[in-house]
Parts: sequence; C-alpha cells; structure tokens
Amino acid sequence: MRRLALLLLALVAPAIAQAEPADIDAAARGVVRIVIVEIDGERLIPLSHGTGFAVGPEQIVTNAHVVAEARADDSLAIGIVPSEGAEAVYGRIVAVSTRNDLALLATTAPMNLPPLTISGNPLRDSGAVTAVGYPMNVDRAQGLSSGDIFRAHPPVKSTGFLSGRRSTREFDSLLHTAPIARGSSGGPLLDDCGRVVGVNSFGTQSGSADAEFYFAVSTRELLPFLRANDVTPQVNASPCRSLAELEAAERERAERAQQAAQAQAAAEEQTLARRRDETRREVEFAVFAERESGLALSMVLLMAALAASGLAVHAYHIDLRHNAEIGFALAALAVLCAGVAWVNRPGLDDIEMRLEDRLRAEMAAEASGPIRTAAPGRMVCVLQPDRSRITGSAAQDVPFDWSPDGCVNGRTQYGFANGVWTRILVPASEAAVSVNRFDPQTLEYRVERYLLGTMAMSRARAARSEFKAPSCGITEPEASEFGAVQATVLSLLPERPNERLVYSCSPAGD
Repeated sequence: MRRLALLLLALVAPAIAQAEPADIDAAARGVVRIVIVEIDGERLIPLSHGTGFAVGPEQIVTNAHVVAEARADDSLAIGIVPSEGAEAVYGRIVAVSTRNDLALLATTAPMNLPPLTISGNPLRDSGAVTAVGYPMNVDRAQGLSSGDIFRAHPPVKSTGFLSGRRSTREFDSLLHTAPIARGSSGGPLLDDCGRVVGVNSFGTQSGSADAEFYFAVSTRELLPFLRANDVTPQVNASPCRSLAELEAAERERAERAQQAAQAQAAAEEQTLARRRDETRREVEFAVFAERESGLALSMVLLMAALAASGLAVHAYHIDLRHNAEIGFALAALAVLCAGVAWVNRPGLDDIEMRLEDRLRAEMAAEASGPIRTAAPGRMVCVLQPDRSRITGSAAQDVPFDWSPDGCVNGRTQYGFANGVWTRILVPASEAAVSVNRFDPQTLEYRVERYLLGTMAMSRARAARSEFKAPSCGITEPEASEFGAVQATVLSLLPERPNERLVYSCSPAGD
C-alpha cells in the first residue's frame, strides 16, 4: 500500500509543479484576512476570521458564513487585513447571497488592492489547483497573538487537484483536494496561472483514515453574483500556458520560420539559376544570329566587290576609263564595308557581358516596384493569442503611431538599446511594471508585465525616479542614452514576466 501511494505521488508531482509560482504569488497579494471584531472601548477583540480576495481596488469577495456574525449583530465590525504593506481597515457588507455562500464587501478607506483575475474558461473535472487563505491552525502553530491577527502576513498556499464538479442542493461547486481549514473560507481557488476558478467554502467531515475533500463555489455562481451587484470583474478565458511552454513554441516557430526561409532561398536560387540559363540561351542565340548576319553581310559585300572589280576591268579594256575608276572605287568600298561588318560581329565573350547586363536590368526593374516602408506611421497592432501568455485582461487591438525617432502615439518616447526600442513603465498606483518593445523591421509590438510585491515595487519606483523620461523628438544619441538608463529598472525585475502580450502591427489602412 505504501509503495502504491509513493507511485501515485510520483505521478501527480509533475502536474503540481506546473504552476507558475510568480503567478500564484501575484494573486496572493490580492488576498486579505477578514476579521470579525468586537470593539471594547479602545480594544479590538477578534472573534473569528476568514479569507477574502479583491475583485476591485476596494471590493472584496468572501463567503457569506464568514460575515454572518457581523451581519446578525450591528455591534460587531469587520476588519480587513491586507497580505502585505498597508494598514488594516474596516469593511462594510455590500451584498450577501446565503444560497451560494457568497458575500461582497467594500473597504471604508482606500487600500488599492490588486484585483484577482477570474477564469472565464475554468477547469471542469481535473487539473492542478492552489488554495490561498488564512487557516487558523497555522496561526495557532505559529503562536500568533490577537494583535498579530491585525498585522499583514502572507497567506498560506496549498496545492491539490480538482476532483470533479459536484453541485450541492443549492449551488454549483467544485470538489478538490487542495487542503483548507477553518479561516480559509472565502479564499480563492486558483489555476496554474493564478486565476480564480472558485471560492473555497467548506470541507468534508472524515475520519483520519479517509481522504480529505473540499468544496469551492464555482465561477458559474461567482460571476453572476458580481455582475448583479454592479461589479465588473477582470475575466480571462485564454488557455493557461506556462512561459516555458510558450518559449518552446516560440523556438519551434523560429525554427520553422528559418527552415521556411532556407527553403524559400533555395527555391529562389533555383528560380534564379533557371532564369539565368534561359537568359543565357536567349543571349547566345542573339549573339550567334548577329555573328551569322555579320558573316553573311561580309560575304555579300565581298561578292559585290568582286563583281564591281570585274566590271571595272572590263570597262578599262574597252577604254572606258572613267567607268573603270568608278568600278574600282565601288569594289574598294565594298571590301572596306565587308571588313567593317566582319570586325563588328559580336565576339563570344560578349555573351557573358550581355548576360550580366540583362540580369542587372531585370533586377533593377523588380526593385523599382512599389516598396512598403519598414515601419509606417499609423498602425493597428493585433494581439496574437497563440504567441501570448495572458493572465489578466488584454486589449485585442492597439492603435500604434510610430515615428522613426522612437516616439509612439505622439507622446511616449522609447529608448534604444541593444538593437531594440524599449519603454519601461512604472506606475505610481498599480503594483506592476510593464516593459514595452517594438521592432520597426518585423512590426512586432511586445508587452511584458511583471506583477511585483510591495518591496520590489518600491525598489522599481526608486530606480525609475532617478531619471526623467524625455519628450518626443530626441536625437539618436539621446535615444541610446535613454535606453541605457532604463536598464537600471530592468535589472531589478524577475527573470521572467507574469504576462507576455505579442502584437502584430500593420498600417491602419490595411
């Protein structure tokens, strides 16, 4: 039995490892602890707690049973404790649905929480999942005091698998094996890309020898609940693929493109060789025809000279000296013209010269056709889903007005470094850094987003504050200088982004 268990563990371990830790960590930053508080003068007494997650900067989803005490007793308050950085604030109940155990809260002070993305195409019956929350047994094991409950702590993550869709009598739910405990209620159940596939709610009652299973409210219940309460969540229905898979596909695509380019080059070489052979035959035919024509003309002129000479001799013998002089003159002229015709015949070396001239003229004619500039001004860049990793929401089409000096849309200057035009954006409010790149030769626009924690974001903002982004219209040396100084921010980012969006651009009129 032990060997069977180890074998099963070996089989499932690779699937668990497929999750992108950076995506799970990024989603966990939007998870909060929800504390039901009794206020005794200046003392705050925690009575119970659960978990919630942000669906907006100040909007939080949790289970209805997590806030049931506060809903029943107006003297109790709801505390919302972030996972990092900010201070705890009070929350208020916006909506409750006891049928499917969902509740929507709003903070009473700004928290600017990073909203989690909800999967628009969630896993159905199988697949790796991660539960994120604040289980009480972990707090007890760490010896956290009541005061510690109100301070920021990272949530606990546990991994498992979906075990099928198992609707309760009242609502649609997911059955899974990612361990949760008291306090985890209301936390998100995530797929490998850090997108919400369910809201953890409760577990099965079992003895120590029985397998543990847990239930989460599915997104079939969550999305209508949010929309019914005027919340527009961030939804993503694209397939969940790791960056490793995406990069492997890119390498394969590059290899196919290289093979296609080599095949096209070979085909063009064959076509050129065939064209050269055909042109050589045409040139050789023309040269030989001209040589034969010159030879024939020379023979005709020599025969004319011989005839004129004969007539001149006859005229001389019959004492017509003037006619004889004219005959000899015409004969001399015919001989001279025959010599010129013979000398002016094209030589065999003319074949190569004429061939090169013909090929050069054909190439010049082809090159004089309409030319598309490498990077037109006004373009529309279209998202390539098969080449992108989308963990949040992404615009399908992006207007893109490019100028040769690296100015985009007339207001955003890019820097030039290592042969690439780049602009790094470090917003003051959002906990994400975007690295935007554009290649004027291939017309590819690429956006890579890094979802960072509080400390990493602070370091990125500090590095960004050390330089000022130039206005549009800079010189080439200034563009190179700007590209170099941006590298200070780039060096602080993780090795891989959380999100990569690849766009293919074309002129706006196409």
